[in-house]
Amino acid sequence: MRARNAPPAAAYLGVIAMAAALAACHTQHPPKVPDFASTLPEEVPEVGAANGAIYQSGHDQELFDNAVARRVGDILTIQLLESTAASKSAVTTTKKDTTTSLPGANILGGALTIHGRNVLSGSLADSSAFDGEGTSAQSNQLTGYISVTVAKRLANGNLLVRGQRWFALNQGREFVQLQGIVRPMDIGPDNIVPSYSVADATISYGGQGALDDTNTKSWLARFFDSPYMPF
Repeated sequence: MRARNAPPAAAYLGVIAMAAALAACHTQHPPKVPDFASTLPEEVPEVGAANGAIYQSGHDQELFDNAVARRVGDILTIQLLESTAASKSAVTTTKKDTTTSLPGANILGGALTIHGRNVLSGSLADSSAFDGEGTSAQSNQLTGYISVTVAKRLANGNLLVRGQRWFALNQGREFVQLQGIVRPMDIGPDNIVPSYSVADATISYGGQGALDDTNTKSWLARFFDSPYMPF
């Protein structure tokens, strides 16, 4: 027999549904993998094999040419050499004092008074001060290597490259994603180009898993730290 004051089962279901909704709001969705998926080389139409011939089309190789990326689908290695540092400081101090005195007008050679008090004289005084100070500092560093593929060859010869690398580590996964435009002349003979030579570069580094969730603020904490808080 159920106690008279016991809450109904619908109340428990409502609490569980609310907790699940809050947990879903906190879950971080992984980045869109297809945007950084490898680009396959363009299909070359097959030609009939020339049996008995020394030279066969499609199997040629230039002897005096560097084996660097130049076609769609070729692999290029990016050396990550990202290091940034920024700082800012601002101090503002203002002060203003205002004083005005009204001696009052004389009427028929004397001041107008009521019960011996001059009613036309007075004074105004105002004082305001402001003192503000703020500092900000930030530094970032990312080093390593990531291999990308040529997604498109632009009209001027530059290469649009993109790629990603995932690491399945203990208690989570980490990823590095890169996309940008590379000039063929910046590619070294070892098929490596530094990241500071990549134009319009978009570099993303992050993680997923238990450790990343632990180091992330909850939605309620982010709300209290947001500029929408009136306090």
